[in-house]
Amino acid sequence: MPVLRDSGFSGEITWLGSVPAGAGLQAVPSETLALGFGGIPGERHAGENRASCVRVRNVHPEGTEIRNVRQLTLLSEEELAQIAADMGMARIDPAHLGATVVLRGIPDFTFVPPSSRLQGPDGVTLTADMENRPCVLPGREIEKDHAGFGARFKPAAQNRRGITAWVERPGTLTLGAKLTLFVPDQRAWAP
Repeated sequence: MPVLRDSGFSGEITWLGSVPAGAGLQAVPSETLALGFGGIPGERHAGENRASCVRVRNVHPEGTEIRNVRQLTLLSEEELAQIAADMGMARIDPAHLGATVVLRGIPDFTFVPPSSRLQGPDGVTLTADMENRPCVLPGREIEKDHAGFGARFKPAAQNRRGITAWVERPGTLTLGAKLTLFVPDQRAWAP
């Protein structure tokens, strides 16, 4: 019996990008992305393993080598619009957020269950890790182009920052393609 079920939802890819290796967070837009098991080759978050960071410091000391489950950053076009509105901006450029994929059409996207899968037409499959909580880094990128707005990002992005994900099955992502959402077929945890 399959443990993942088709949610009935799919998202259209409306933006793609990658963050060059280095210190910055700014993503470079792209029309297609070729994904391997390590994510996007040469990208800032690429690799099958990574050093642990503040997000998991209660589990691993910072700098510990762990599996890389945050190869990609996925965002919702609808949630980006809500963030922009709360910030008093017409729109937010996904590049400022270090985005990999922006999808339109999946409601409450930031809270898709961990271990959900997003599958493309060629079989490329992304596994949702968890919510990508907002931090100050995107605000710094926004501030460079929109003075006075950067500090507004973190509070406006609360519960809307999308998810991190990793590549379960390599393939290609293309603007306009649909990703079908599969969710774990289990009840919510209720200790």
